[in-house]
Amino acid sequence: MDTFIAPQQLVSNLKWRYATKKFDPTRKIPSPIWEALEDSLVLAPSSFGLQPWHFFVIEDVDLRQQLLPHSFNQTQVVEASHLVVFAIKINLDTDYADRYLQRMAEVQGVPLEKLAGFGNMLKGFIENPPFDLEVWATKQTYIALGQFMTAAAMLGVDTCPMEGFIPAKYDEILQLPQRGYRSVVLCVAGYRAADDKNALRPKVRFAKPDVVTYLP
Repeated sequence: MDTFIAPQQLVSNLKWRYATKKFDPTRKIPSPIWEALEDSLVLAPSSFGLQPWHFFVIEDVDLRQQLLPHSFNQTQVVEASHLVVFAIKINLDTDYADRYLQRMAEVQGVPLEKLAGFGNMLKGFIENPPFDLEVWATKQTYIALGQFMTAAAMLGVDTCPMEGFIPAKYDEILQLPQRGYRSVVLCVAGYRAADDKNALRPKVRFAKPDVVTYLP
C-alpha cells in the first residue's frame, strides 16, 4: 500500500531546504539515500515521456578540482558529497525516438506496432518541431532538477542548483559532446556545514496572495 507524508511535513521540509553555499566535505550521502535520489531523476516527468537528458554524477575529487575554476570557484563543487551535471541530448533524432518506443513496448508489454500512431506523432514533432529542440530539452531538464531538489529535501539532503559555470568548459573536460550531450545546469548534493550562516536566514518569499491567484 502506498504511503504519503502529511501536508505539514511537506511544507516543513520545503522550508528547511535552501541553496546550500557551504557543505561539510566529511559527510557523504549514504548509498540507500543516493539510490533513491537517482531514482528521482530516472522517474522525472518529461513531455511525451521522451527524457531528452542525461545526468552525469561526479564523485571524483580530482575531476571536480579541474571543474572548480570553470564554476567561478564556488567551493560547493568540491565540498558536496555529489555533483550532478544535468545535460541535454543534442541532435535529437528519430533513432532516439525509436529507442524510446522500444523501451515503452518492453516496459508496458505491448507489441511495437501498437505504438505506431504515437510513434508517428513523436517523430513528427522531432522532425518538424514548433520551436528549438535544444531550448525545449533544456526546459524539460529543469523539471528533473526541481524533482531532484524536492526529493532531496524530503530525505534531509541539502542541495544547491548552479547555473554559475561555463558549460563549454564542462563539456570539454567531461567530453560530453562526444557522448551526445551538452551541459545546461548543475546541482550539488550533500550536507550543510555546521557554520553555514545561510542556513539560519529566514526564507524570503512573496506572500501567497502575491503569487497565487485563482481564476476567474
